[in-house]
Amino acid sequence: MLNNLIKKGILSPEEADLIKQGESNQPFSVRWELMTLLYLGVILLNIGLGTLIYEHIDTIGHSVIIALIAALCGACFWYAVKHQKAFSWAYVGSPTPYFDYILLLGCFSFLILEGYLQYQYQFFGTRYGLATFIPTVLFFGLAYWFDHRGVLSLAIVALSSWVGITVTPRTLFANNDFHSQTLVITGVALGLILGAAALVSRKKDWKQHFDFSYLNFSIHLLMVSSLAGIIVLEQPLFYFPVLIGAAYLSYVEARAHDSLYFLIVSLLYGYIGVTYLIFKAISANDSMFYFLYFILTCGLVIWFLYNFKRILKDTPNDSI
Repeated sequence: MLNNLIKKGILSPEEADLIKQGESNQPFSVRWELMTLLYLGVILLNIGLGTLIYEHIDTIGHSVIIALIAALCGACFWYAVKHQKAFSWAYVGSPTPYFDYILLLGCFSFLILEGYLQYQYQFFGTRYGLATFIPTVLFFGLAYWFDHRGVLSLAIVALSSWVGITVTPRTLFANNDFHSQTLVITGVALGLILGAAALVSRKKDWKQHFDFSYLNFSIHLLMVSSLAGIIVLEQPLFYFPVLIGAAYLSYVEARAHDSLYFLIVSLLYGYIGVTYLIFKAISANDSMFYFLYFILTCGLVIWFLYNFKRILKDTPNDSI
């Protein structure tokens, strides 16, 4: 680029050298590396606390452990309330460098506290739906109140657990039999609901930056559920169109936001579904057929990924 500008006489060699020096001396951002380490630190802290409690439960006592977990959870939420910014439907940045991680620690601590109470004292009895409904409501409220996408992800996971427990007969869990039409349809329905939530968030500008979290879970739920319907329930006529529709939605998002992630997601799930149906339809025992098939399709996948920029060209550079 600089050489072309020099040849055209737009830049002098001295000016080009100054630009090269400026580019080489630019500071390198380690923001995402630090954020990853901090999030990992929060998770490892919770794992360490759980291990410590497990190893010394006889000497510490259940009441003391519950009080310590509750105190940690309350302290984290108190810190979040004390330092929160005014609520807005637009993006609200973190008021302090450690705000997001402390709030996330509080949410994990709440889950540990709830699980400990259920395990030790059967606090919720057999009302497992209630045990998942409470964190669902709490985490959705905290996610919107404090504008935290990590907590929103926890809320969506809790919602998925609550819906799965609510619609699934208890005997299904007791017998470890998950060949359930109801469970698969529920996954598809929940995926559609989360996709609708992403659309509303985007169109209404209600925490518009939350649309990625909703859409990410939506696409994965739709595709996993449709693959389960195709492979486990053996109902491709109904679930294969769902799989193709979800893959197309992921492809459209990839095009709209220049996102390699959604492009790979659509390719991966679509490849699994199409490959399964081809093998099931042909039922060939010739190993050479399978060998040639995987060689050919892997070559096409490599070409597809190698030319992904050409596929995503002429799209806004606003990656999700």
